[in-house]
Amino acid sequence: MAKKSPLYTKLGDKGETSLVSGSRVLKSDLRICLYGEIDELNSWVGLVCSEIGEQYKSHKEFLQKIQGWLFDLGSNFACEFGKRKDYKLPQLDDQIILKIESEINDLDEKLPKLKNFVLPGGNRTSSFFHVCRTVSRRVERTLIKYSKSVNEVLPEYSMEFLNRLSDYFFVLGRFFNVDAGIGEVLWEPKTK
Repeated sequence: MAKKSPLYTKLGDKGETSLVSGSRVLKSDLRICLYGEIDELNSWVGLVCSEIGEQYKSHKEFLQKIQGWLFDLGSNFACEFGKRKDYKLPQLDDQIILKIESEINDLDEKLPKLKNFVLPGGNRTSSFFHVCRTVSRRVERTLIKYSKSVNEVLPEYSMEFLNRLSDYFFVLGRFFNVDAGIGEVLWEPKTK
């Protein structure tokens, strides 16, 4: 039996980490923060997947596809633009965006028309989807900050992907409340 490699390398003990190419960067580098936030979003999606019952198998399967696409996106940020093709990193494409839009449209058809903002919450699953939505928005903000601070081409469709994901999570949050018969709490501005 082959000896297992240790889970710890000690290479990051001084505050640096390696990119796919082997280049060393600080763990506080905006690139590392960005793909760390993508990983965080992926973990939240994994958590909400663990909440979904068998009657929602198709939703769970699509969420697991999203997890794979998030991993694909993160791997691209873990590598310098000029070296991505050398490592044959998986890329997002327009078909992924269309699939997410189709899911959004299918879910939205089952929901009452919105006339007010919805307060995050409801049942546990719906609440987790609202967390996914807000983390997705944070990743999107970090992506924009990153794109403005470096002279590097962003992975194609990364902006569209993250933007659609937040919409998808919002609609899923609404769907899981409505499907459970839980009324949505609408935000109604109060005047003094």
